[in-house]
Amino acid sequence: MVRNADRSANKPSPTHARGDSADEPFGSLVRFPGPDPRKPARDLSRRSDVDEWGRSERARRLIRRLEGPYYDRWFRVEWEGLEKIPRAGGALLIANHAGAIPSDAPMIMHGIEAELGRPVYGLADNWFRTVPVVGTAWSRGGGVPAHPDNAHRLLHDQNELALVFPEGVKGPSKVVSERYRLRRFGRGGFVETAMRAGVPVIPIAVVGAEESMPILYRSQSLARMLRIPYLPVTANQLVFGPVLGTFLHLPAKFKLRVLDPVTFDVEPGLERYPRGRIMDEAETIRQNLQENLYDMLAKRRSIWFG
Repeated sequence: MVRNADRSANKPSPTHARGDSADEPFGSLVRFPGPDPRKPARDLSRRSDVDEWGRSERARRLIRRLEGPYYDRWFRVEWEGLEKIPRAGGALLIANHAGAIPSDAPMIMHGIEAELGRPVYGLADNWFRTVPVVGTAWSRGGGVPAHPDNAHRLLHDQNELALVFPEGVKGPSKVVSERYRLRRFGRGGFVETAMRAGVPVIPIAVVGAEESMPILYRSQSLARMLRIPYLPVTANQLVFGPVLGTFLHLPAKFKLRVLDPVTFDVEPGLERYPRGRIMDEAETIRQNLQENLYDMLAKRRSIWFG
């Protein structure tokens, strides 16, 4: 590992938060209203606890109460190396991603908030924000469209923790025969984002999410007609029925391993970084994460009991 260079001066924040493409985190531009630095800030402290990203701590407390039984008794989440996540300062968390309706993101966010007391913002496809009701709940729970500008503001300007899944939607759309085989990490945009913000990348290997809602079959043509990322048929629908099985996860045992933080000996805040260096760093991180997944699977005694 190499050490971080000193951080550069803060860059002006953009006046719009942005969205990403379905395939690549930190992709195309999607605008929605954000704070305008030309206007004086309004004091909303007495009326609302919703921040500029749409996150509400009251909503997060409610979500943590609802997720607690899933975290403690349904998935029985166990952490290894949780102390590697810093208690202060920005860091970009990345992890493998799986399940027709992924359960890894809420469990990671819940665990870090409950056990370390730090909020986590989840960077994901802007599609979630466009769904009525679901989009508002997603934002209140800490969801932010995955775009470099949003990530930079969170990591560099606000020193927050942000979670992103470099596989994009290719991760949770994997069928059973492809489980625990990491897809390409796109163009390595998460590495460039961490370099520019001057923060570490902290990989998290997740075992259990693949079995919580495994996909037996997916229809790409019908998904395109419905304008959704993918349309799966899951084992859950066969076990619990087509309605309940669409939302209820199987009680797979979750194990999460936090790997050593990866830092980069480059100057933060540059407009561009060498593309070859970015791709090499991203592939090294991907290979390390893949090896740890194989190691955890080799030590696992049972899908349901760990």
